[in-house]
Amino acid sequence: MLSRLVRPGRLVGIDVARAIALVGMIATHVLDGRTATGELTFVQELAGGRASALFAVLAGVSLALLSGGTEPFRDREPARTVLGLAARAVLIALIGLALGELETGLAIILAYYGVLFLLGLPFLALRARSLALLAAGWVVAAPAVSHLVRPELPPRSYDSPDFERLAEPGRLLADLLLTGYYPAVPWLGYLLAGIALGRIDLRGWRVPLGLAASGAGLAILATTASRMLTASVEVRQSIHPFAPLSHDELLKVLGESQHGATPTGGPWQWLLVVSPHSATPFDLAQGIGSALVVIGLALAIADVLPSPGTTALAVAGGAGAMTLTLYSLHAVMKTPTVWPTEQPDTFVWHLVVVLGIGAGFAVSGQRGPLEALVGWPGRALRRSTADSTR
Repeated sequence: MLSRLVRPGRLVGIDVARAIALVGMIATHVLDGRTATGELTFVQELAGGRASALFAVLAGVSLALLSGGTEPFRDREPARTVLGLAARAVLIALIGLALGELETGLAIILAYYGVLFLLGLPFLALRARSLALLAAGWVVAAPAVSHLVRPELPPRSYDSPDFERLAEPGRLLADLLLTGYYPAVPWLGYLLAGIALGRIDLRGWRVPLGLAASGAGLAILATTASRMLTASVEVRQSIHPFAPLSHDELLKVLGESQHGATPTGGPWQWLLVVSPHSATPFDLAQGIGSALVVIGLALAIADVLPSPGTTALAVAGGAGAMTLTLYSLHAVMKTPTVWPTEQPDTFVWHLVVVLGIGAGFAVSGQRGPLEALVGWPGRALRRSTADSTR
């Protein structure tokens, strides 16, 4: 009976990669980021900035799969497909605004995520090669544009977007697009890379392993190039003019999250850094490369496992098929009325809850409730199309 859990054509590895992204984000939210001596923890070094980047690349994969996979709009009416995806994006953003009303202490990603979906819609008709080239150009150009434009925008808010912020639409839009924690304009590079990925045939293990190897090369190249550039005395003095720092000291400073963007009005040398949530060209390239490693390995492992192993993987990674619901549940669990702060076993309980619920839904074959909600407009439009052709 369990062997029927893996639906024909479903890429179990994508669900597993989504589950890894969810667990990584939970870890960065719940676990301490630094040791008692002030060093970054292993979890923070591994997942800081990369988990959310993986989440964004996988959003692009989802958009590609929802709009025809390897053939854009295959067996789908483009206008209705795009309209359904736009409705999905708006509903995701509204859920994000609702979560922003809670006292979670988190930078809720969903409002940014919804805007990112909307920005990606005009590119859905493109093929993989065009999307990959566009993503490469965007990774270089968008951070430079952001660096030039942000000084002219309203001061950012460090609170998560919520419904109250709708009273200041200009400032809210500036945060969502350029100045906030997950700025959609530079992050569109992640999404375009993900759409390109979803436009190629990801079945088998050879292509996924090639993607993983390419991703590792890209991440290493971006990190190495950035560190070579920031080793320059001139660059170090420009980035940190207050006191002279050695290269190792600067790298320690850059290990901290930049909370979405480099300092507004800072020198252009900030564009050379690799720092979590800095949205520089090197940070975006490293994030895309790291995401390709996780996605490629997850797909390859799911393919080479025998059928019982693939089924077990689908159950274990069931959380990846309902990340919207479980991310939202995690945010609710972070509120002090649901779960007290500073509890040593908090991370374990978050994992038990989200992975346990994900496995239960995988076994039952049911959609997550929020996934069903945001997918309803698209399903309704497809039904109306089918009815009109009868």
